[in-house]
Amino acid sequence: MASSSNTKINQDKIITWFMDTVLEHEVVPKSVYKFCKDNKIKEEDFYKYFGSFEGLQKTIWEKFYENTVGVMQKNEGYQAMSNQDKMLTFFFTFFENLTLNRSYVLFVLKGQENAMEKISQLKGLRKNIKDFAAELIDERNSDKNLKILKRNPQLFSEGAWIQFMFLLKFWMEDSSAEFEKTDIAIEKSVTTIFQVFDNSSLEKIIDFGRFLYKESIA
Repeated sequence: MASSSNTKINQDKIITWFMDTVLEHEVVPKSVYKFCKDNKIKEEDFYKYFGSFEGLQKTIWEKFYENTVGVMQKNEGYQAMSNQDKMLTFFFTFFENLTLNRSYVLFVLKGQENAMEKISQLKGLRKNIKDFAAELIDERNSDKNLKILKRNPQLFSEGAWIQFMFLLKFWMEDSSAEFEKTDIAIEKSVTTIFQVFDNSSLEKIIDFGRFLYKESIA
């Protein structure tokens, strides 16, 4: 591990060192003391930004979200997109981000025996994704004059989170070139969830179900 004694310590650098340590040694560091010693930083530098490794791991997922939103907002055409296209763009961009960090993501989600530890990492991300989805449905509702036509943001946002968890599992198991099957799953699932909320035909839902069944037995 390269010396960090002459490097200005910040949150991103600590995250990079942590992810490198996890991938190089295939284990989460046993103690903050050992981690800091190996990276030639003071423990107080670590605790300026994180209270524990658990907090650091949650922050990594939140960073994935922040990076995704940052990339989307740099797209000049993003604000003019429909809400469905914004959701599509979000998932496509998020999973591109995950692919850049695939080895780390697979290790921390597959390498831990405790299921609750895996889920707890995603707590902050869950709130971010649900807030993002709720904002989209609020925007959609603002265009509807009749209350009966408006959709429940809480229900929609929970659906978006369940959708994300399905896509995450699908992506983790996807062995197709450039994860093209994940791209298909994203497009079909986003189209389906918006059509469900628009009371559209059952055809797309059946089509999506067939796709999932085909992939599950492939």
